Amino acid sequence: MNRPERTAIYPGSFDPVTLGHEDIARRGLHLADRVVVAVAARATQVKRPLFSVEERVDMLERVFRDDEDVLVRSFDGLLVDFARSVGARLVLRGLRAVTDFEYELQMAQMNRELYPQLETVFLTPHPEYAFLSASLVREVSALGGDVSTFVSPTVLDRLRDRHG
Repeated sequence: MNRPERTAIYPGSFDPVTLGHEDIARRGLHLADRVVVAVAARATQVKRPLFSVEERVDMLERVFRDDEDVLVRSFDGLLVDFARSVGARLVLRGLRAVTDFEYELQMAQMNRELYPQLETVFLTPHPEYAFLSASLVREVSALGGDVSTFVSPTVLDRLRDRHG
């Protein structure tokens, strides 16, 4: 008997996508048959984006071009509505530190209230990425620092184009 395909979504702003994000998305394939990297058109926290949604989707598609089970989509509105639209019953979230947990737990509980069949799974990053955040990469890059060990070559090129 064949079981139905399990779809997970990995939502975020991915501004820009880091190697830590890549790690979480690929590890999500141990839990689901496919992972939809869901680029939020609207940030849930006050952030000034460096890249447009279209640019972020393009970077992610290039980063995951060899991973046929990782799809990239943008969404606007409630995550639970997007999850329903792609048939996902699993949300992947990365937790770097205890400070991430409170916010992520609140989001997971709200999503569960809105869509009881949606489960959230928290993954800890590979230790070499535990400190890494997109905002930190943006800041270091903007100040001329070397972020080549934190992002894929595609993303590094985009950051260099943006920051000169």
